[in-house]
Amino acid sequence: MCGRYNVTDDPLVQDLLEILGIPIRIQTRLNIAPGSKGQIVYETGQGRTLEDAIWSLLIERKPDGSGYRPSPKYSTFNARSGSLGTSPLWKQRFHSQRAIIPASGFHEWTGEKGRKQCYNIHPVDSAIAFAGLYELWDFGEETVPSFTIVTLPPHPGFSHIHPRSIPLMLSPDNFDMWLDPNLTNTDPLQHLLKTQIRQPLLVEPIRSPAELQPVGQGEEIAADQ
Repeated sequence: MCGRYNVTDDPLVQDLLEILGIPIRIQTRLNIAPGSKGQIVYETGQGRTLEDAIWSLLIERKPDGSGYRPSPKYSTFNARSGSLGTSPLWKQRFHSQRAIIPASGFHEWTGEKGRKQCYNIHPVDSAIAFAGLYELWDFGEETVPSFTIVTLPPHPGFSHIHPRSIPLMLSPDNFDMWLDPNLTNTDPLQHLLKTQIRQPLLVEPIRSPAELQPVGQGEEIAADQ
């Protein structure tokens, strides 16, 4: 995780934006993949902002000049929690460039190649606030934001869906602390990096990330007590 996610303009996402203090509506985007644009929330000198950003922290100009792409020198587009404080790629950003990525759900696949089943995974009664890091790249004539999603080690209740990791999904009481760029001592954030499911998740089979209508019985994964 996480290789695809979606965001829809629905009441749950709007509730999330209100909590974050963002007064505008988010754009519906399905099947958001690494290298494409999502929307992120981060703190500026003038307050919080919601901006388009490329999913992959390290980006470069496309050779044909038509836009920007993830740097081919790096294969990672998510940030493992265990390396946030040590990796040169993440360390500085973890200290002062943290973001929240609003989402409605994310996607995982199970099964054998050629017969894989896609699932849409989302909280039972709220939107998702992915924890992420961001960068603002200066390409001369324009500044281009990019981001990465923080992932945690696998969770026993989720490992049958994805055995290697689970995204860090924040609760509202953690929003202010995570977004505070002046909180450069990350010790108060360490408890967030422990693998846990903070809210019940619904895992629903779908045909594809572009079609969110369930095609079978969903499974609810309980939150940790």
